[in-house]
Amino acid sequence: MLTTEEKTIYHVGDTGLFSDLKLIGDMNDIDIAFVPIGDNFTMGPDDALIAADWIQAKKIVPIHYNTFPLIEQDGEAFAQQVKTGEGIALQPGESIDL
Repeated sequence: MLTTEEKTIYHVGDTGLFSDLKLIGDMNDIDIAFVPIGDNFTMGPDDALIAADWIQAKKIVPIHYNTFPLIEQDGEAFAQQVKTGEGIALQPGESIDL
């Protein structure tokens, strides 16, 4: 987690779903979270949607997917299913303003 005077950014990293994500969301006002959806070495889209609800970030960006066949996922479909916050699937080379 990176917290500045104006923004809080949370990079969930290479992980599975774990209950402390709820605590992290309850204790922090997170502007943007980067959540893995690859589903082989990390949580998959279903668990990542639960994580997004728990984290309560204003923006959720899927990460750690589509770099090789074993972790192919539909980032746009994931982003559209995010209920808590705004899901944003970035394409390679795209950026986002906070």
